[in-house]
Amino acid sequence: MIGMSWRPPFAGGADVIVTYNLTDFPDKELHKYGITPQHPDEFLLHLFNLAPSIVCAAARTHRARLKHPPKTTSEYLETLERQSLTQFVAALRPYAAHL
Repeated sequence: MIGMSWRPPFAGGADVIVTYNLTDFPDKELHKYGITPQHPDEFLLHLFNLAPSIVCAAARTHRARLKHPPKTTSEYLETLERQSLTQFVAALRPYAAHL
């Protein structure tokens, strides 16, 4: 199409793309658009460091909505660890009573 420029589907002002699949989002290509790929563990840890009380409240809400089956705090954290969110879980553990 003449006069049309191609824009990647993620070019909407975001500066981070959060994905487990970092190999399909190489830094070199994304940097052309001012975007950095980030693993979910790194992203969640960053959010936690910015606003721990808000992230704990969100985790508490998320855990409370798990009904089939419901999860104890310990089970919830173990589930997150199995999803490769180990750094995030390490940051959350001291706040387990609030989750």
